[in-house]
Amino acid sequence: TATALFGSCSKDDNQSTQTTPVTIKITDAPGYYDAIRLNIDEIEIRTSSGSESLDVDGNPFNILEYTMGKDTVIAGDDVPSGMIQEIRLKLEDEGNEIWVDGVRHPLKTPSGQSSGVKIKVQDELIPNVAYTLLLDFVASKSVVQTGNGQYLLKPVIRAIPVATSGAITGAVNPAASLAHVFAINGVDTVGTLANSLGKFYFPGMSEGTYKIVVQPSVAGYADKTIEDVQVVKGNVNDLGTISVQ
Repeated sequence: TATALFGSCSKDDNQSTQTTPVTIKITDAPGYYDAIRLNIDEIEIRTSSGSESLDVDGNPFNILEYTMGKDTVIAGDDVPSGMIQEIRLKLEDEGNEIWVDGVRHPLKTPSGQSSGVKIKVQDELIPNVAYTLLLDFVASKSVVQTGNGQYLLKPVIRAIPVATSGAITGAVNPAASLAHVFAINGVDTVGTLANSLGKFYFPGMSEGTYKIVVQPSVAGYADKTIEDVQVVKGNVNDLGTISVQ
């Protein structure tokens, strides 16, 4: 379980700046690994009126424990109010690792990411109005295996303003089809993997009408498409069981 002790280091000396209490949570889209342990150092939030670095002082945690709608709080503090311009998630150099088939491998972070993983968010922090941001770590796209058997960590993260979104969930039958599931709205596509029980979950989806495409990765199972899937703010649309026999 991730435990975080919250602190901050402001880069804005203007004491009159209005602030917004911000909570950062993290969740994960499944990946076919035993565990992925992340050692996050800090999260920097830059707004139109200043910036704040939120310390993450907990131990490395297994992000794969937080899937299917589960999340954990990793940081929180007051942040200068205004339009969010950028969020950077900074990892420690050591302590990031992956377990594959019972074997531990260090997760190396490319040197070019020493300044942090940039996460784009278009939203406004209103003075004194609590704001919660959910970071969706996409495990299947964030880990890259090299030709010499090493594993690189190149985080792919979606930022989700919790108060302005809905969700889609369901289950693929049989789970052994190891399906990739995509939610498509116009030119925007979000992908995830069905877990070992065949279940999938898309958090933080904007209101609208989606097409759900299920693509099994195991030969012998057919693709399946579901049209006109509605997402409403604050609601979870459960599609039930989708058969790909």
